[in-house]
Amino acid sequence: MADAVIEEIDGRMVRVGDRWLADFASSNYLGLDADPEVIEAIPTYLRSWGTQPGWSRFRGSPVLYEQLESALSGLVGTEDALVFPTRTDIHLSVLPVLADSGSVFVDARAHKTIHDGCEVARGHGATVQRFRHSDPRDLERLLATSRSSPRVVCIDGVNGMTGNAPDIGAFATMASRYDALLYIDDSHGFGIFGERAPDELCPYGKGGNGVVRHAGEEYDNIVVVAGLSKAFSSVVAFVACPRWLKDVLKTAAPPYLYSEPSPIASLATALEGLKVNARRGDLLRLAVHRKTRRVLDALDSLGVFTPNASGHPIVELPLARPEDVDEVGLHLFHQGIYATIAPCPVVPPDEVGFRVQLTAATSDEQIEHLIEVLGEVSGRLRTLDRNRRLRLLKHG
Repeated sequence: MADAVIEEIDGRMVRVGDRWLADFASSNYLGLDADPEVIEAIPTYLRSWGTQPGWSRFRGSPVLYEQLESALSGLVGTEDALVFPTRTDIHLSVLPVLADSGSVFVDARAHKTIHDGCEVARGHGATVQRFRHSDPRDLERLLATSRSSPRVVCIDGVNGMTGNAPDIGAFATMASRYDALLYIDDSHGFGIFGERAPDELCPYGKGGNGVVRHAGEEYDNIVVVAGLSKAFSSVVAFVACPRWLKDVLKTAAPPYLYSEPSPIASLATALEGLKVNARRGDLLRLAVHRKTRRVLDALDSLGVFTPNASGHPIVELPLARPEDVDEVGLHLFHQGIYATIAPCPVVPPDEVGFRVQLTAATSDEQIEHLIEVLGEVSGRLRTLDRNRRLRLLKHG
């Protein structure tokens, strides 16, 4: 399942060689990659715009970009937004602009592309320091001794392995206290988590407008970055920001000035996906939540540990013995489960294992098959600690 060539797909089934497997490696959380309403809308855009404009955005920006930026800023709740092809483009070009010759404080477990952007910022004269994962007190230790300006704090909105979000409120408070900008990559949270409301259909909240709104925070000192390749199944990314920063980035971020734009199909997929989100996104999120809850409850019954405490559809499953990773991976493959294998050094030794992800397009039959196979390998997985077992028994 590393570097595999997928030769055919059918919903959430994939064919590798002559073997069909249930796909639990997909990040298309809302299932929009297979949504007929989205797919059928794309040809109209292609007939109007062709496959790809031949200009960088600085030379000529199709109005589709402006429409998408307006829709994104309206959903997230910021003054404006700026669209780039990928979040890697954003981290490598926007972080150095925000940091200038000041300081960057980055979560030690933030996404690799954030760390890459921090290294570019270092090359431009910024100081870079790491703090312990999801630990605002360790961040405060560093901020309290910093005399540089500006200051940028970088975190993930949702960790891409555990599915857990940090305490956004605590980080926002810490950044505000020390006059720092909080920079959040919410690629896994955007489209899943949203603002809380009495009429929400599930604990994810409403609207899918991200972890900041989910935490009830404002954007006074927060810049949000997200790729739409997860929940919205499109190769497009954006910065949600004030208008003055958007104007700065138009002249200071190299991808806007020089890079090829996103294909028209990607812009169309994002626009149509946001329309679907507005009409029935909460129902799709409810479906994902129910499917994820079914898997998490089954793991509890098996006594299997997962660090997922949020209910997000990323479910990490560490192995009791890291050296079993190849054997367990082969068993999953031969039993028709396509998952994301996490070996060392991709993850620390105590987290070696695999990750499964649920989507609105994952069938109930596929989930039951996954649970059956997890039961077969449960002896190789890490077990729940005693205190958690007692809590589960007490609360059913």
